[in-house]
Amino acid sequence: MPRPDPRTALLLRILDQAFDRRAWHGTTLAGSVRGLLADDALWRPAPRRHCVWELALHTAYWKYVTRRRLTGSRRGAFPRPRSNWPRLPSVPTEAAWEADVALLGEQHRLLREAVASFPVARLARKPRGGTWTFAEQIAGVAAHDIYHTGQIQLLKRLRGRGWGQVMGHG
Repeated sequence: MPRPDPRTALLLRILDQAFDRRAWHGTTLAGSVRGLLADDALWRPAPRRHCVWELALHTAYWKYVTRRRLTGSRRGAFPRPRSNWPRLPSVPTEAAWEADVALLGEQHRLLREAVASFPVARLARKPRGGTWTFAEQIAGVAAHDIYHTGQIQLLKRLRGRGWGQVMGHG
């Protein structure tokens, strides 16, 4: 298999470091939800504030949006209703939480595939009607993962239950 163009390789590394590979910034998105139970993923610090479960689905959705923009595919294929902030399952079981964590991983894998096959010559272009270049959108979804990882780590710390040790703090 031919080596990817260095620009594509860099974008893939940035995506992976934000999601599930060793990174200088610390915890990754996948690492932040690893081992969480559904009850902890549902905890809210106050009414009308997001929980970890919602953040996981939200980040999965934006991976889908970025992939759709790269591939030019139509809207409507994200598997959860109310896409940007999808509704949580009516019965929030451990199996439902695990399925949504798997959905996040699947959306990351599909985005990686789209980035790997995206024409390098188009990276500096903007999609029709867009503000950001394709490369900026790819890097942006990685930054989005890191941003929400920080929120998840904070929610875990606020929740307590020994998460301080999991996060590497006293």
